Amino acid sequence: MKLSKNFSLNEFTKSQTATRHSIDNTPSMTVILNLTSLCEGVLQPVRNNFMKPMVISSGFRCEELNTKIGGSKTSQHILGQAADIEVLGVSNLELSDWIHNNLNYDQLILEFYNEKKGPHSGWVHVSFDKTNNKHEYKEAYKNEQGQTRYRLK
Repeated sequence: MKLSKNFSLNEFTKSQTATRHSIDNTPSMTVILNLTSLCEGVLQPVRNNFMKPMVISSGFRCEELNTKIGGSKTSQHILGQAADIEVLGVSNLELSDWIHNNLNYDQLILEFYNEKKGPHSGWVHVSFDKTNNKHEYKEAYKNEQGQTRYRLK
């Protein structure tokens, strides 16, 4: 099922963890509509701008899958409103900055980017809520105790 010109539903539901644990990660029609909005509002414009393939490392997660991987109980992945992405050949810092400067989004997180480890370290989490986008841009990092922390970018 196509969600936009360059994105299919399978890209958002495929999960090695779900397969390994026999978890049915099939989204509802409401979730499919949210994924379509995410594609139309953010992911397709990113693809159109950079003209390069995008890797979706995490898309939709049913509640059982989200629990299995230790995701937040309020994760927008459960609603089909979020994806963790990278664009081949584009640094994650450049990608997140471009989204921030050019698109409407709810939450944008540059996750665990480390310039010393190279431009492709980490990944970009982006969410889109067609009813209430907060345009919140943050960076995730590990503190000295190894705990995940967030700071505004």
